[in-house]
Amino acid sequence: MNTTRRCLLACLAGLTLISSAALAEDKFIVVASTTSTEQSGLFGHILPIFEKKSGIKVRVVALGTGQALDTGKRGDADVLFVHDKAKEEQFVADGFGVGRKEVMYNDFVLIGPKDDPARVAGGKDITAALKKIAEAKPPFVSRGDKSGTHSAELRLWKAAGLDIEQAKGAWYKDTGSGMGPALNTAASLNAYILADRGTWLSFKNRRDLVIVVEGDERLFNQYGVILVNPAKHTHVKKDLGQQFIDWVVSPEGQKAIADYSIDGQQLFFPNAKR
Repeated sequence: MNTTRRCLLACLAGLTLISSAALAEDKFIVVASTTSTEQSGLFGHILPIFEKKSGIKVRVVALGTGQALDTGKRGDADVLFVHDKAKEEQFVADGFGVGRKEVMYNDFVLIGPKDDPARVAGGKDITAALKKIAEAKPPFVSRGDKSGTHSAELRLWKAAGLDIEQAKGAWYKDTGSGMGPALNTAASLNAYILADRGTWLSFKNRRDLVIVVEGDERLFNQYGVILVNPAKHTHVKKDLGQQFIDWVVSPEGQKAIADYSIDGQQLFFPNAKR
């Protein structure tokens, strides 16, 4: 083999390697998701299973649900994994998303100080508890970030017959932050806060905080997954995104979700309708 031929073959081999690497790098999707799926550790558990099976890398952008939906509207994500059903359905109805599917659920819990200055501990009526908090005015931390948890909190204040915008004062702390940072603020202030159970179970900096109210059916917390509409944003990775959605609602994906636990406690409960 002459020198010229060897050089040509070497160049072709190099181009093949570069091309393969480029294709591998391109095989990823962006999932805009609520902070609870990230901060609870769920994605750290399920995504390696999906990535190994599919060869598709998942880049997670952890935001409040409202911000995640806005990210989808701009076309800056391929898939949304969020938890505000009414807003998700509106997102699809407005043409920004395709085929919302339910994936899993857990519940919200009201967290508060062990000494419970509002005297709400042990009850199951979340609206009665919020009324007592508004009357006693101990510190209460709100995410204040248009997340699914924040939306749920606002609905619950309304169900309690309270206009929180009118009722709140120095005792009510809007943080504009994710679930983990908001819980850290509540811990430092010894305050009440509404949290999703998954993030609470994975939260280490509890100090004197405990669950004070749980079990009310109004604390149900449903998660959904949506493909961003490729008809609106042609760069959306439709096929790769759909592979992720199909996997997460499949028996394998649902089992991966069910298998995730902390200290023997299951954090999320799969309920995909197939």
